[in-house]
Formats: sequence, structure tokens, C-alpha cells
Amino acid sequence: MSATDCLDPVRKALLDDLDEGFAELYAAHRGLVFSTALRLSGRWADAEDLTAEAFLRAYRALAGYEPDRLAALQPRAWLMTILMNIWRNCARAKSRKPPPDLRDEPVDEPDPAQDVEEAAVRRETGDELSELLGLLPEEQRAAVVLRHVVDLPVSEIATVLRIPQGTVKSHVSRGLRRLRELGGAR
Repeated sequence: MSATDCLDPVRKALLDDLDEGFAELYAAHRGLVFSTALRLSGRWADAEDLTAEAFLRAYRALAGYEPDRLAALQPRAWLMTILMNIWRNCARAKSRKPPPDLRDEPVDEPDPAQDVEEAAVRRETGDELSELLGLLPEEQRAAVVLRHVVDLPVSEIATVLRIPQGTVKSHVSRGLRRLRELGGAR
């Protein structure tokens, strides 16, 4: 039994063939990355851009990895780290630009296969949550999203955000408390 037999399917596929392995990595984590990007950015189009950029950077990085580094890779935490870095960079760049004219913004199109009432309820709830998350300080928003949307353990969140585990717990706790206060005020 070789060492690669003990690896999860994504890491094993990456070791066997980068392109096929990347397709598996994408299939296994695209929903998670997009969902996280949507909760962080609050906008569908921005989430699509963040997701695409995260996977593009991931592929470029993987092309330069040695087999032992691929074998040790923790794909979920690694992708979240890439996404968080892109999100922070985008937020920093946006803060330097004047706000866009909202009349020029594209409207998100509904899924024609989805029940209209169900779509309206989901959209309303999602919009409200996105709005509330957008009111949190950046570090609390990131910690809450990674813990309760992505469902990462505190130790992985600490790795992704590059902060101590106690600080992660504090950010999550304060963020949730603030969300409750904001939600109750509505």
C-alpha cells in the first residue's frame, strides 16, 4: 500500500494528473467557495468574480507544487486562504475608488427552473443576511462566514486568517452577537 492510497480523492487525483485533479478539486469545492464569496461580498456578480479568480490562482499555484506539497495539501483551508486574500485585496482596492453609479449595475437574473415563491423567499433571506453581514467589521464577517457558512473548524479558520484560535473565537462570538443585535433592531 503506497502513501497516496491513504489520501483523499482530490489530493490523489492532483498527484496523478494536475488537470483531472484540478477538475475534481473544482467540483468538490466550487459551491463552498462561491457561497463564501457571496457572503463576504454580498453581491452575486462579485462572488462569481472572486470564485473565478480564486480557482485561477489555485490552478496556477498547483502547477508549481512538488508532489510532497500536493500530498500534504488541505484543499478546503487552502482555497479559503486564497479566497480571503483576493477578497481583502478587492475590498482595499474598492475603498480607494469612488462608489459606482448603481443605475449601471446589472440585475441578477432569476433561475427559470426555480419556483417563484421559493426563489423570492430565499432571495429576501439571503439579501437580508448579506446586508447584515456587510455591516460587520471585516474580521468579524470573515470569521462568522468561515465558521457558520463554510463550517470550518476554529483551527482551520485560524490558519486561513493567520490569527490565533482565541482571536477567531472572539471574532465569531462578537460577530454573532452583533448580527443578533442588528437583526433584532429591524
